[in-house]
Amino acid sequence: MERCLFISTKELQINEEIRDKEVRVITDDGEQLGIMSAKDAVKEAEKRSLDLVKIAPNAQPPVCKIMDYGKYRFDKAKKEKEAKKNQKVIETKEIRLSVNIDTHDFDTKVNHALKFLKSGNKVKVSIRFRGREMAHAHLGNGIMERFAVAVEELGTVDKPAKLEGRQMLMFLSPKGAK
Repeated sequence: MERCLFISTKELQINEEIRDKEVRVITDDGEQLGIMSAKDAVKEAEKRSLDLVKIAPNAQPPVCKIMDYGKYRFDKAKKEKEAKKNQKVIETKEIRLSVNIDTHDFDTKVNHALKFLKSGNKVKVSIRFRGREMAHAHLGNGIMERFAVAVEELGTVDKPAKLEGRQMLMFLSPKGAK
């Protein structure tokens, strides 16, 4: 089966894949060898037991570097993995309250929300109205305001309390993040 000469946008052209007549050649130390034909550049790279890699295809003439391509790809993958590891993923944690919540239960929920906000997560606070509780939606507003005041040292209100169907929602985010 014949080897495909198509290059994806992420992959660089190496060795025989370089079809340009002339290329500017740089060594892995940064030393310029000048402009030469692609065949001569590949021979020079083979003489040094390295690969010829086209690093600037849009330049006139294209710039190629003599380097260890396997090591280059390994280092690049390692850097990408390290960058991915250092990313902070912000999650949205949900806290459910009820219209007739007792003070101790309320304090426990506030402590959970403070813990979530400390760890950098957003918090979604919800109250579900059941049955006749829908007639007293104003009680839900009072509980949500009390909750927002209780967590204001660590969190700010992103979306104030709003009734959506049978549920009242409020979103909080950690202070300093938005």
